[in-house]
Amino acid sequence: QVQLVDSGGGLVQAGGSLRLSCAASGRTFSGYAMGWFRQAPGKEREFVAGMSRSGTNTAYADSVKGRFTISRDDRKNTRYLQLNNLKPEDTAVYFCAAVGGSYYYVPRESDEYDYWGQGTQVTVSS
Repeated sequence: QVQLVDSGGGLVQAGGSLRLSCAASGRTFSGYAMGWFRQAPGKEREFVAGMSRSGTNTAYADSVKGRFTISRDDRKNTRYLQLNNLKPEDTAVYFCAAVGGSYYYVPRESDEYDYWGQGTQVTVSS
């Protein structure tokens, strides 16, 4: 079992930046692939970014490529999502998620993940 706590959301103007954090407890995060998802009001939860267990493979949604970056700090047992050049359409609740499994695979579907954070709100004003 691993418990995830995500944080770092807030209100920012278009073009601004935020860094989201996902802290893990209970197990070492390095044993899990992780992903970031978001859900806007009235919309389905969507994949934003992910990282394999190995940390060598990453994946991004087309809508965030070149603007968002996923990273890890194993000493702090934490994963991050750096959000740059934010747009109003990035407004959503962001969730981190984790799953064990294949070392180099990056899961992209929400039902592939076993553990979820509680979510952190990101609001981008125009």
